[in-house]
Amino acid sequence: MKAIQFLGANKIGVNEIPMPEVPDGWGLIKVSHSGICGTDLSIYGGTHPRAKAPLTMGHEFSGVIAEDAIGFPKGTRVTVYPLISCMECTPCKEGNKHVCNTLGLFGIDAAGGMAEYVAIPLENIIKLSDNVSDKLGALLEPIAVTVHTLRQTGFQPGDNAIVFGCGTIGLCLALTLRLFGARDIVLAETDPARIEIAKGLGFDVINSMEIDLNEFVKERTNGDGFDRVYDCAGAAPVASCLLDVVKVRGQIVIVASYKKPTELPLFKGMAKEVSINFVRVYRQKDFEIAAEMAAKEPLYEKIITHVLPAQKAQEGFDLLFTKGTGAIKVMFTF
Repeated sequence: MKAIQFLGANKIGVNEIPMPEVPDGWGLIKVSHSGICGTDLSIYGGTHPRAKAPLTMGHEFSGVIAEDAIGFPKGTRVTVYPLISCMECTPCKEGNKHVCNTLGLFGIDAAGGMAEYVAIPLENIIKLSDNVSDKLGALLEPIAVTVHTLRQTGFQPGDNAIVFGCGTIGLCLALTLRLFGARDIVLAETDPARIEIAKGLGFDVINSMEIDLNEFVKERTNGDGFDRVYDCAGAAPVASCLLDVVKVRGQIVIVASYKKPTELPLFKGMAKEVSINFVRVYRQKDFEIAAEMAAKEPLYEKIITHVLPAQKAQEGFDLLFTKGTGAIKVMFTF
């Protein structure tokens, strides 16, 4: 079968590899769509600490069950909860397997879904509604990140919010905030193409390099700041302003994965009694909720900007490394 594989720093290939073995309690999935995540970009660049070549990447994917399995007849349309938890450490035993002490991921620590077929434990397989396309089914993983973000940090309907970053997670989060009942949502982004896509989804978007951010926030919030501030950018210039735009006793949530240490002006946080929360991936319940939400909100699919055949793997990665392409979520079909 064909698979997109990481072969070393800045090297990928579309290779012929053996069909996966399917242990008892696992299912064989014939992959339809598989998306490139920010983690995959780190793997491609050779900077991910756990990814070892040759590796079949991909933890955002959809497909159909290829062989009858318990609870999953052949042909069942599915996506995958891609976390690998030990179930023996303290976090796992306390019901927090998503932050397992040795958390792994299909596509990093085991073969992933950028292939024609992949074997996955049945307990990690999630059925797709008929209202969710194969393409959208491969976007459920990032949607689940945003569902987890709001559920884990106590979001309340009626809160207002600013979201920094209009990549996949930022746009998914904005849509999820709207569905969760946010009163007012503003997005901040500097890339013109992404700004236009965000506006096309019906959001107010500001370019923080072209306006006085503090003045904008004062005017928008009657001088209070935002109830909830979400960092989906992971960039030092964003970190430096988070505490300026949050209200007194408001909440900042770090959703982005920072690749380098950065500074926060912590006295500002103390002065406002701000809470700063961090979130990581998702619980399985979040994935199930994401699947239900995606069935009701077709706009999530507009975040998928490019769908390419697997043979164009290099082109797909190049789109995300090149400025000005307008690429947000790039997927491959098998």
